[in-house]
Amino acid sequence: MANVLVVLEQAGGQLRTASLPAVSFGKQMAETVGGKLHLLVIGHDVGKVAEEASKLGAADVTVVDDAHLAHYLAETYAPIVARVAKEKSASVIGATATAVGKDLSPRVAALLDAGLVADVIGIAGPNKFKRPMMAGNVILEVEVSTPVIVATIRQTEFPPAQAGAAASPIAKAEAGAVDARGAAFVALHESKSERPDLTEAKVVVSGGRGMREGKNFEEVAKLADLLGGAMGASRAACDAGMVPNDLQVGQTGKVVAPQLYIAIAISGAIQHLAGMKGSKVIVAVNKDPEAPIFQVADYGLVTTWEKAIPELLAEVGKLKAAQK
Repeated sequence: MANVLVVLEQAGGQLRTASLPAVSFGKQMAETVGGKLHLLVIGHDVGKVAEEASKLGAADVTVVDDAHLAHYLAETYAPIVARVAKEKSASVIGATATAVGKDLSPRVAALLDAGLVADVIGIAGPNKFKRPMMAGNVILEVEVSTPVIVATIRQTEFPPAQAGAAASPIAKAEAGAVDARGAAFVALHESKSERPDLTEAKVVVSGGRGMREGKNFEEVAKLADLLGGAMGASRAACDAGMVPNDLQVGQTGKVVAPQLYIAIAISGAIQHLAGMKGSKVIVAVNKDPEAPIFQVADYGLVTTWEKAIPELLAEVGKLKAAQK
């Protein structure tokens, strides 16, 4: 029987919500191939992650918990994924198309002599998948001919899996000999922020090159904070050094699909649209009435950011005050 294995990501002993759409993909894929869905958690002190994963409706959850696996390294994780995939008779191995998923999946595919399909947005058959090309303007149907398939899933295209009442069995597996093949974890330098992660936020407020300079992004940040959202930026703004590159939304940045996306002073180049056009509601603020961003926006304001942001801050502030 052909089964499906989905690799879950965790950070600090917490299941990353970015993995939930991959579980939904796994459920759909299991129905397509007529097999079972298995979940895999790797790390150290990940018992709570396994418990949370056990409520997502899979046949079972395999946990590989070892001190040597406390920090992600593709060199140590990939052999474990490949081994568990064989043990579970998985013909499809899935992971979210995050930085980790994109790093891990090719190594797993190489170990299993499997074909790899990236950025899956739809399932067309047991070995056929849909993925975007040319900044999302072309949807390609890919047929993978190998017996085993490894796929990375674009999280904005599948609904997050919801926890159910019944819990799946949790099985512990040994890590075995952990060999990093000369690689070593040195340090993790991450930006500390009270804002939600850009790819997981329900509200994203992004600024573009029209903000002119970095200090003006403080106004974008104020609106994002007032809405309880994350702050993003266009590639042009990041390339100009106005904000860090990890805020970039777009084809070569982060792909987001929040409930609300506010694009301020962003013209709407194809590269940027590819990273946010899946948002539920899009609001655009631009002084150019012919800006391409208005073609995908649900609501548009033809005005300058200097005028729009203070007004938005005032009105949102009033609404929040009225709710208290």
